[in-house]
Amino acid sequence: MTVIAIDGPAGSGKGTLAKAISEKLGYLNIDTGATYRCLALASIRNNLTINDTKELVDLAKKIDIKLTRDGKVFLDNEDVTKLIRSKEVTAIVSQISSAKEIREVMVDIQRKCSMNDSVVIEGRDITTVVFPDATYKFYLDASLEERANRRFQENKQKNIDMTYDEIYENIKMRDYNDMHKEVGSLMRTDDQIYIDSTNMTIEEVINMVLNIVRNDDK
Repeated sequence: MTVIAIDGPAGSGKGTLAKAISEKLGYLNIDTGATYRCLALASIRNNLTINDTKELVDLAKKIDIKLTRDGKVFLDNEDVTKLIRSKEVTAIVSQISSAKEIREVMVDIQRKCSMNDSVVIEGRDITTVVFPDATYKFYLDASLEERANRRFQENKQKNIDMTYDEIYENIKMRDYNDMHKEVGSLMRTDDQIYIDSTNMTIEEVINMVLNIVRNDDK
């Protein structure tokens, strides 16, 4: 089983890269961010806040999350692919994912999603916590301005109403939170392959990763 793990900050293009690589190689794409967003959406629906840690842990153990090969996300058999990208979910997902007890449950869910299949999996701590022994470890980065612009353009295509300034400030806050979490923080390590995509097209990034994987397989 081959595991291609991709870490990086919000808006760096991890999701787009993981989806493309999984399609090119025929691997299952596991979006860990989507699993946390599912829990965040469920917490809103159950009127829970980040302070309700025990209740959130219990909720995480109960909900059923399924990720499909065509990129859809199901929460308890409901298609929530668009709902988990809402402004309300985005505002709390980083805090939800910061609690140690919650992360332990979610990591188990993510590992189970990845059993018995070669996968491409992306997030904040995939190369360091979830799959520290991954076959390939990548860290995808880009400037804050470029990441905010990419997310702004993405949201426009999906008819998600957020201004550039809102997105910029949200990503800036998430960067700080993601890098200062007690557990599962976003980190650079020596065994990651670092890619700064600020001045690269997504096609160039995809080809770089594919060349590394395919040349290694020869």
